[in-house]
Amino acid sequence: MQHIKASDTKIEVLLRKALWKKGYRYRKNYKELPGKPDIILKKYKIAIFCDGEFFHGKDWEVLKPKLEKSNNSDFWISKISRNRERDDEVNKRLLFLGWTVIRFWGKDIKKKPDECVHVIEETIFDLKMQNQILDQEIE
Repeated sequence: MQHIKASDTKIEVLLRKALWKKGYRYRKNYKELPGKPDIILKKYKIAIFCDGEFFHGKDWEVLKPKLEKSNNSDFWISKISRNRERDDEVNKRLLFLGWTVIRFWGKDIKKKPDECVHVIEETIFDLKMQNQILDQEIE
């Protein structure tokens, strides 16, 4: 566990490189926000998290029964359950602060980083459209 990195993981670096290549500038591991997002696009108020499948409990309904049969099952089930709860709490806090939260699974980033960037670009486009509509309503 001590060798598991909290920042600059392979998946984070891969996604950051893809964003940089497209011309997006970002901040990494932004401490001023809840959950210290892996990447933020401050201009658009987008917080991006790159989650590992195991530690963040992807397909939890499938993973949990497997863990119940393994060694040290109580530890792993409580740890991953708490991680999932914390992810939900962080999402809610960021949404309350007016941020858009995007979470990607590590394998999705590894297999299709361009699709992940496309999701981010669609989110930026949607936010811009919302702002234009609000601006028109004010006028």
